[in-house]
Amino acid sequence: MKRRSIRWQFTIIFVCMTALVITAVWCTNNWALEGYYMNYKVDILEKAYTEIDNIVRRETESGSSALDGVDAVLNEDEEAASVNAKELAAVVQELRDTSNITMLIYDSISNKTLLSSARDIEIMRERVQTYILGQGQMNQEILVQSDNYVIQKSFDPRTKSFFLESWGFFSDNGTIFIMSTPLESIRESVQISNRFLMDVGLAAIVISAVILYFITKKITAPIQQLSVLSEKMSDLDFEAKYEDTPHTTEELSRLGHSMNVLSERLKESIGELKSANNELQKDIEEKVQIDEMRKDFIANVSHELKTPIALIQGYAEGLTEGMAEDKESRDYYCNVIMDEAGKMNKMVKQLLTLTALEFGKDQTVMERFNLTELISGVISASGILLEQNGITAEFDNSAPVYVWADEFKIEEVVTNYFSNAIHHAGGEKKIIVKMLPEGEKVRVSVFNTGTPIPEEALPNLWTKFYKVDKARTREYGGSGIGLSIVKAIMESHHQSYGVKNWDNGVEFWFTVDGR
Repeated sequence: MKRRSIRWQFTIIFVCMTALVITAVWCTNNWALEGYYMNYKVDILEKAYTEIDNIVRRETESGSSALDGVDAVLNEDEEAASVNAKELAAVVQELRDTSNITMLIYDSISNKTLLSSARDIEIMRERVQTYILGQGQMNQEILVQSDNYVIQKSFDPRTKSFFLESWGFFSDNGTIFIMSTPLESIRESVQISNRFLMDVGLAAIVISAVILYFITKKITAPIQQLSVLSEKMSDLDFEAKYEDTPHTTEELSRLGHSMNVLSERLKESIGELKSANNELQKDIEEKVQIDEMRKDFIANVSHELKTPIALIQGYAEGLTEGMAEDKESRDYYCNVIMDEAGKMNKMVKQLLTLTALEFGKDQTVMERFNLTELISGVISASGILLEQNGITAEFDNSAPVYVWADEFKIEEVVTNYFSNAIHHAGGEKKIIVKMLPEGEKVRVSVFNTGTPIPEEALPNLWTKFYKVDKARTREYGGSGIGLSIVKAIMESHHQSYGVKNWDNGVEFWFTVDGR
């Protein structure tokens, strides 16, 4: 379900509340305004009676009548009117002009009309006489009743209209009056008021909604920013940060900066967890690798030791059983036993060396030495083997070449490469050793003529106990560990190494730092 934004919700809530308030005001007006308006008119009628009665009473006490001069005032002949007459005329005129109240006053003794602000004088006289006689009560609803006057709501059957009327006697008990205002004007005013309120209310809702929608953007922008920030944090993106805006409140600012702190701490914690996980993964992989190596080691050693142990056991049993009675036979049996024991001894030493290299127990000692001298020494030490196998070795470098490495271990690499070349040299039976500069490094290669190594076997040459030609390797006493030692030594130096087939032979190479 799609959720609305806070900005949208604020606008909807405001519009609904505004509409509710306007509706409530409209309903109140519709139900109560007419009554309120009528009460207001009743109050005006009561005040008008009191005010006029006071004027009449003052004039009566002075022995004259204010009513005698009212007509003069109404006819704009103010010189003939007294002060009280002018005051009375002003009251009557104000009632007519401001409150739409018409008035009729006449003398009950002489039946003479003293004052009238109505057009239909006779109709009003007839109505007040009817009320005095107690007639037409069916069409009357008395609202206020006192000793001298009555205020009522009445219905006129002839005009089919409702009126609010006040009638009775003034304090002199001889002057009759009637004041009347149509209720239709009140109802019309209520309807106009309600219609105007509705129109203004609708316009106010629309305008205020538009204004609020844009104003709330400033309020909700920081909240939206916090929402985006939390989404990025949930996606483990901790680079996004909250920034205050000019309209940010104190609470949102505090929350935003707290989220920044939380983001930093989560970033650090997750980083630490990842590091710990990597270490744990590495430890697990190392443990698995060690376990696999242990299994391979046991299997390979068992396999490699099986043949020499069987030979030693067989020839030893032969000697024990007297199968070699003559000296020549005994010497042969003993030479086989010694040769196989020597191979086993060599393999064990190589395994110990390889194990120390692989598990980092044999530390690399970096020193500066003459590589030319080292290679020349290895070739010289192998002179007897070269001569026995009819192999010629070429090494043209005579100038000293100094490198940085562990001299003892590099000598082991060169010896392994050179011994390997002697045992596999064929064709022209030639070995070529070269040193070539490669930037800041020196590349050493040992090439021997003969049959190239099958391409599918090249990646496996560096694996322990791997033999391309097992019969030939067995013939010269190889164990398949020499190249694994080369790999371990070169990786401990962080240097490159490899093998490459040529049409007429095989080249093994490695690099060392020349400076």
